[in-house]
Amino acid sequence: MSHLPISLHNVGLAFPHKVCFQKLTTQIYAGNKIAIIGRNGSGKSTLLKILQGIVHPTQGDIKIPDGITFGYVPQIIENENSLSGGQKFNHAFSQSLANDPNVLILDEPTNYLDLHNRKSLMRMLSRFSGTLIFVSHDLELLKNISTTIWHIDDGKVKIFSGSYDAYKNEYDSHHKATLAKIAQLKKESKKTKKQIELEHSRAAQSRKANRYENDRTLRGAMKESGSRTTGKKKGNLNVAHDQLAQELQQVKTPEVIKPTFSFAVDDIHTQNIVTISDGACGYGDEVIVKNISMTMNSHERVWLSGKNGSGKSTFIKALLGDEHVVRFGEWHAPKPTHIGYLDQHYATLNQTATVFDTIADSAPSWNYAQIRNHLNDFLFRKNEEVETRVENLSGGEKARLSLALIAAKTPNLLILDEITNNLDLETNEHIIKVLRDYPGALLVISHDRPFLQAINISTMYEIIDGQMVVKNDFL
Repeated sequence: MSHLPISLHNVGLAFPHKVCFQKLTTQIYAGNKIAIIGRNGSGKSTLLKILQGIVHPTQGDIKIPDGITFGYVPQIIENENSLSGGQKFNHAFSQSLANDPNVLILDEPTNYLDLHNRKSLMRMLSRFSGTLIFVSHDLELLKNISTTIWHIDDGKVKIFSGSYDAYKNEYDSHHKATLAKIAQLKKESKKTKKQIELEHSRAAQSRKANRYENDRTLRGAMKESGSRTTGKKKGNLNVAHDQLAQELQQVKTPEVIKPTFSFAVDDIHTQNIVTISDGACGYGDEVIVKNISMTMNSHERVWLSGKNGSGKSTFIKALLGDEHVVRFGEWHAPKPTHIGYLDQHYATLNQTATVFDTIADSAPSWNYAQIRNHLNDFLFRKNEEVETRVENLSGGEKARLSLALIAAKTPNLLILDEITNNLDLETNEHIIKVLRDYPGALLVISHDRPFLQAINISTMYEIIDGQMVVKNDFL
C-alpha cells in the first residue's frame, strides 16, 4: 500500500467572493491518517478534490506521483429514492474499495450511518493500511482514527501532527491565551485613554494659568515649551492607543451564541406531555412500528434509536400528526403547533424569506430593534446577513436561524432528526449550547454519541425488529 509522497506547494483556493485558504505547502506520506476540519464553506470538500487532481487549485500546484490509486466517497445526500443515506454510503464505500486503493478519501462518511454501521466503518478504517484522508465533524472518528489534523481557519490550513485530543488541548490553550491577551489589551487601551484625557486636562489648565502671567515674553516661551511637551506626549499616547486598537482588531476569538427563549424552565410543569399506550403506526394496512408504550414529561430528554430503515421517521411523522401515517392505540401528544421539528435539511424554513422576515413572521409583536437584537444573539449581525434569503444560507447558518426561530417561539416539545449531519464542529458547539439551555422536552434521533451526551439525554427508546423498547443502559 506504499506510494511516493503527494506534494503540495503554495496551494490556495479562492472564489470570487472569498479566499478559503492559501500558501499550503506540505507532503502526504504513505500511511498518513489525515482529518480535515473547518467551518462549513471553508473549502474542505473542494480540498479533497484538489488532492485527487479532480479540481485544480486557484494558486500553487500539486504533484501526484505515478502508482497512486484513489478510492473516493463524496458526501452522500439523501433524496426520495428507495435507498437510505446509509445504504447509499455502504454501496459507494464498497465501490471505492473495489480497486484496492492505496489512498482512501472520504467526505463526512458517518453522516447517515446507524450505530452498527458506524462501528463497522471504524473497524475497517482502523485496519486500513493505506493513506486515509477524510473530512468529518464526528468526534469518535476524529479521536480514534486520525493522526494528523488539517484545520482550515482564517485563510490558512493549520497542520497539527498528533491526536485530535492533543490538538484540541492546544487549540483550547491558544483560545485561553487569546482571551487573556484581549483582556490585557483592553486594560492597556483603557489606561492609555485615561492618560490621553489627563494630558488634555493638563494642557487646558496650563493655558488657563498662562493667561495670568504678566510677562508676555515669559508667558509665550512657557506656552510654546509646554505645548511642544504636551503635544509630543499626546502624540505618543495616541499612537500607542491606535496600535492597541489595531492589535485588538486582529485578535480573533470564536463567537458564542447567547440564547433567550420565549419561556423559561420555571414556566413548565412536570406533567407528561406525551403518552402512548398499546400504540402502533404505519401506512395503510402495513404496520411499521408496534408495541409502542411511551411517556415523556415536560422536561425529559429522550433518544430515539434504531437501525437505518427501522421506522424512526415513521414514528416521528405519526407523533406530528402526518395525515399519511395511520396510528393505532391511544396517542396523547401536544398539538402540532406546539411541537418544533428540526431535521438535517431545515425543511421547515421558508426558503424564499429573508433571515429578518423569518423571525418577524414568528414574532409579530416584536419591533425592529427586538428582532435585530434576537438575531444578534444567534450571530446574524450585519445588514447583509439579516437581509439574506434562506435559500442562500449555508448549512451552519440555516442551523443557527432554526435555533433562533425555536428560541423566538419556543415549543413545548422539540423533535430533532439528525441535525448534526454536515455541520462543522463550531456550529455543533453552538447547537449544544442552545439545547442545553432549552427549557422544554426533547426527542432526538441521532447516531452521534458525544452530541447525545453533551445535551444530557436521560431516556432511550429503541426500535428493534419493528417494536419499540425502553433501554436503561445506554451511552
